[in-house]
Amino acid sequence: MAVTPAIELQVGSRSVRISHPERVYFDARGETKLDLANYYIAVGDGIVRALRERPCMMHRFPDGTSGERIYQKRLPKGAPDWVETVEVRFPSGRGADELCVTELASVIWAVQMSCVEFHPWHSRRADTEKPDELRIDLDPQPGTGLVEAKVVAEVVHELLDEIGAVGWPKTSGSKGIHIYVRIEPSYGFREVRRAALAFAREVERRAPSLVTTAWWKEDRGSQIFIDYNQNARDRTIAAAYSVRASPIGLVSAPVTWDELPDVEMADFTIQTMPERFARLGDVHAGIDDAVWSIDPLLAWADRDEHDFGLGDAPYPPNFPKQEGEPPRVQRSRMNPANWPKDESGPTVQPQDLG
Repeated sequence: MAVTPAIELQVGSRSVRISHPERVYFDARGETKLDLANYYIAVGDGIVRALRERPCMMHRFPDGTSGERIYQKRLPKGAPDWVETVEVRFPSGRGADELCVTELASVIWAVQMSCVEFHPWHSRRADTEKPDELRIDLDPQPGTGLVEAKVVAEVVHELLDEIGAVGWPKTSGSKGIHIYVRIEPSYGFREVRRAALAFAREVERRAPSLVTTAWWKEDRGSQIFIDYNQNARDRTIAAAYSVRASPIGLVSAPVTWDELPDVEMADFTIQTMPERFARLGDVHAGIDDAVWSIDPLLAWADRDEHDFGLGDAPYPPNFPKQEGEPPRVQRSRMNPANWPKDESGPTVQPQDLG
């Protein structure tokens, strides 16, 4: 099979070379590397808004999405001098210079480097230690799916309205729903994660048959897990408008609250999103104008700890042991007599909260 010559794409003021433009990246319909680049150009304002000034991990697929995935935290060698970076520190204490998108050409250059998925941090280059985004990740567990996640999303929406915060929902492009809240960059990762855990526990109280905050999978059951740990340092999820590694090129698609009850994951693909974006623009265009303080959630965290004995919850396994964190061991593998009560927590009903 003849190899198609490399082409040059004009992206703003930059000329970006795309080699092997004919390489198939998505098996179901045969979309190529060039199709992927053209998709990101079509939703350019949206993907740049989602990534702007954020450290970004690249998920690269040199042989297409059916092949090996490379998790690229450090900027690959050979980047043009106009591709910007930001230095970050990982839980291990090591650091790296990650991609930091400031213009669309950097996204298309990343596609040239076989990047399909973009996974940004929830802080920005101005202060990578102070997140400006709280992430509510509704993760369906076995026995549940998008239908149940949408029901929980409505509970989240109601609760956000009550506390005066604006939530911006999107499909995950996989199974669940992500909801972002722009926050004042006043606190570190530990405090923002603590706020996210308090919010998740409140949602769990309001929909106990549908929602769990249990970290260990064996304790979750057929419920929607709210993954509070997505707010810890160096935890990333696919950006709004990021394509996902699926045969049909599913997209993590921003949606409005009004349309959320009727959406299906397959509505949003590399094939369908350009027309939607041309028609609607970025439905999350106002996200940077809706900034909110997490102080009410930190007050909830204090209440949970002092009134109900709900302390911290486990961190991901790659994190050093944190102060006040319960044992990182599954309940089934631990002597029940040694299991701290604040890990599972007492059952607290909404009427108990005053």
